[in-house]
Amino acid sequence: MTATRVPPKRYKWALDSTTRGKPDRSSDLASPPGYNPSAGQVYTEVTRESDPNHLIIKKSWELALGPLKQVPMNLFIMYMAGNSISIFPIMMVGMLIIRPVKALFTMQNTFKMIEGSHAAGQKFVYFLGNIVSVALALYKCHSMGLLPSHSSDWLAFVEPQMRMEYSGGGMSLI
Repeated sequence: MTATRVPPKRYKWALDSTTRGKPDRSSDLASPPGYNPSAGQVYTEVTRESDPNHLIIKKSWELALGPLKQVPMNLFIMYMAGNSISIFPIMMVGMLIIRPVKALFTMQNTFKMIEGSHAAGQKFVYFLGNIVSVALALYKCHSMGLLPSHSSDWLAFVEPQMRMEYSGGGMSLI
């Protein structure tokens, strides 16, 4: 009885380390993208991503959209803070108001480096995002009852009514 040896099934991704002395089988595999096997070098193409002007515009749009990207997180923070009047929700609302107001006052310094045709639109989007954040903070203040929006909030400034007539008299029955 003779034992015949069956070669193992070869997969595309399998490495065969027993072919040291045998001819190279690398011709079975395709060259990676951008590699020229005859020249032995890699092609480098100038893409739009590496263009410095494109990168500046992309970075400035990321800067301009930053406040709008923070709106969902601010909504979550407002939900988690609750409507009770205690130190934690008041600090959260304070930060929701202070950060966008500071950003609006330093908007010129933020966009000092940016120029071009997109600069006005980017500044407007940045301004709009900060205004939305301030509006959310004011809504939270209103829902907590911190804004004087009812007539009863202004009673201290209302003059008391003057009596037009006085009545008196009456008799005790005891």
